[in-house]
Amino acid sequence: MLKRIKEDIATIFHRDPAAKSLAEVIICYPGLHAILFHRVAHRLYRHGWYLGARIISHIGRFLTGIEIHPGAEIGRRFFIDHGMGVVIGETTEIGDDVTLYKGVLLGGTSLEKKKRHPTVGNGVVIGSDAIVLGAITLGENSRVGAGSVVVHDVPAGATAIGVPARIGLGFTSSDIEQLEHGKLPDPIAEAIKFVLKQQEELEERIASLEIKEGIPTTVDHMLSKKKDEIKKEFEDGSTYIEYYL
Repeated sequence: MLKRIKEDIATIFHRDPAAKSLAEVIICYPGLHAILFHRVAHRLYRHGWYLGARIISHIGRFLTGIEIHPGAEIGRRFFIDHGMGVVIGETTEIGDDVTLYKGVLLGGTSLEKKKRHPTVGNGVVIGSDAIVLGAITLGENSRVGAGSVVVHDVPAGATAIGVPARIGLGFTSSDIEQLEHGKLPDPIAEAIKFVLKQQEELEERIASLEIKEGIPTTVDHMLSKKKDEIKKEFEDGSTYIEYYL
């Protein structure tokens, strides 16, 4: 147990640049406190002492603002940053080196007594206020953007973003190391940019044929201006269109 606690503390120093001292981490990090409460509650739960497990879990929730059902399976080096409002359901399975930010919900979608909560693979990062529902799987090293609602499986190494979440590009190793979560892809913008690119190519081909056949062409300047505005809106600050071309 002491070895695991040391590992948890080392994980905080590794993943949170705000951590300044050992005393600060031990006293002021609710994510650490929540996982310690959970370990005790989970051990009782596995031995069939359900009421005692829930009481300890409830005390942990009251003190930390983080609710972890004692039945949840959680791996090593689990890190909850800030943590207020995090809820982890009974049949959730979490692998190693997973990071959750505040307000994350790993919830169920069934009233049946069966596997009804997510399975989270190794190295997954789930952004603030994201909701992951049902007995779905988040593949290893996948990412969920802040505020997203995930209701389908996410492949390993992919990024899910939006409501409902759609699959976009993944992060590079450097992005992960530098916590570059602001570089999230936008699957909707990517789809629109792809359609616009295809439309431009078709317009160029049609214009070329019209010139060849001597057909006079007219340009709707208002429509062209509006299209340029839309194109600029979805292209600013993003180069993901190149992924598809």
